[in-house]
Amino acid sequence: MDPNKFGIFVTSPQNMRHVIGIASAAVRAGKKVKVFFTFKAVHLTKHPDFVKLANMLEVDDMAICAASYTCEGYDAENDIPKGLTPKQMGTQAFHGGIIEECGNYLVL
Repeated sequence: MDPNKFGIFVTSPQNMRHVIGIASAAVRAGKKVKVFFTFKAVHLTKHPDFVKLANMLEVDDMAICAASYTCEGYDAENDIPKGLTPKQMGTQAFHGGIIEECGNYLVL
């Protein structure tokens, strides 16, 4: 585990303000931030501030659960959220990597 990596696991669609605020603070503090959206939180990909978060992080440091995205009625192949690449339509394995890599971990 790397104490300079901060993982955020997002499951609630009500926490975008907190996700952005915490990620911004961690980046300012010199932490590498990794974020994974799953369950109902995939609806946050349609939030106007989602692109702001995506632009704050490196491509390899943010993903959404493609299965959750599909279960919530979105098309994981033809409706890639703005700010993401197809590579960022991930699986729970990305979440497992966050747990393994990050010395600090938060669930929202």
